Amino acid sequence: MDDLEELYQELIMDHNWKPRNFRAMEDATRSVDGFNPFCGDTVTLYLKLEGQVVSDVAFQGLGCAISKASASMLTEIIKGKTTEEAEEVFDRFRQMLTRGLGEDFDAEGLGDLEVLSGVSQFPTRVKCATLSWHALRGALRGDKTVSTESSY
Repeated sequence: MDDLEELYQELIMDHNWKPRNFRAMEDATRSVDGFNPFCGDTVTLYLKLEGQVVSDVAFQGLGCAISKASASMLTEIIKGKTTEEAEEVFDRFRQMLTRGLGEDFDAEGLGDLEVLSGVSQFPTRVKCATLSWHALRGALRGDKTVSTESSY
């Protein structure tokens, strides 16, 4: 378990200090502003859809290391997926973070996101990790704003 915790820390810090796809996207076909009222984290998620495929994704925002790292990892895993596949990844990620203590989860297709599974032990941090994911779901549905209190 120590190796997993060390990997968790390394990946979180790497994505926090060098976030992938951290930029505004002028030619986005959809964008959504997300807010976590619990701690004040904010994110703007940009999607470029070509048909039903996420051809590009980017984000900007202010937040804690978990929030920023989760958004960075989201951009890497969602790019190139269909909207249906992106929804499936959202569902698996949310299930992983909101499961009960000791409950299993379906890690298929989560890749590096699995290192965030430990966040489920800290309920106050789950909203940090899921902010950008709420924004993704909102963007896929055509919303302009979402919050971690959304019913997704």
